[in-house]
Amino acid sequence: MISVILIGAGNVAQHLYKVFSTSNKIKVNQWYNRHLQKLQMFKNDVEIIDDIVLLKEADVYVITISDDAVSELSKQLPFSNELVVHTSGSVNLHHLEKKNRRGVFYPLQTFSKDAELNFNDVPICIEVEHKTDYHILKDIAIAIGSPYYRVNSLQRGALHLAAVFVNNFTNQLYRVAHEITESESVDFNILKPLIKETAKKLDTLSPYLAQTGPAKRNDKKTIKKHLASLDNEMHKDIYKLLTKAIKDTHGTSTSSAFKKPNSK
Repeated sequence: MISVILIGAGNVAQHLYKVFSTSNKIKVNQWYNRHLQKLQMFKNDVEIIDDIVLLKEADVYVITISDDAVSELSKQLPFSNELVVHTSGSVNLHHLEKKNRRGVFYPLQTFSKDAELNFNDVPICIEVEHKTDYHILKDIAIAIGSPYYRVNSLQRGALHLAAVFVNNFTNQLYRVAHEITESESVDFNILKPLIKETAKKLDTLSPYLAQTGPAKRNDKKTIKKHLASLDNEMHKDIYKLLTKAIKDTHGTSTSSAFKKPNSK
């Protein structure tokens, strides 16, 4: 059995605790957070502490705190030569204090406090400083049913950046769409089958081949009509930028069919 200590009490930590505690191959020895109140609901199930000096022995110490605090907290750990990992997509492996064996256990998924999550759908990106530590983190991923991938810091950074586009930016576009439907008292839920089908298409098509819409086919009349309908200038700027990006990607912005004839 792999023993684990969690450090931090945010959304990632809580989801990890839930899945770790349901595995018969993982034991959570302790859960540390500087504000103990956030862990009170778990006090009957696991030992909770707010003094970092009281950390016990474990096979892996998992830091699940804000990116900016990872480096400083890792320096405060009262031991050396233990396997310490963080769960960030953007923090460099070497930002962890070098007195310990360093690694990354990055669950590439969106975590919300009250949303149920199946870890079969949570890819784990693993990075280690010492090759022998890879197998420990791989075994944890297997124990919680997650697919796992060995990546380096550059690859992880690229995945995190890409994730911002497909998750955070896409969700903001959902918010824009919600504001547009609300402005005309239309139920946003009508769009949900389209949202799901758009994502589902990526199971069989590349994003390039899956693209549809007025920008791809250079439907100038529809584009002009949409822009005229948008009162919010930021929404209008987003529409223009994404329309240009799609046109540039699919060649419709320079299509010969829309070029002005050469003057003679």
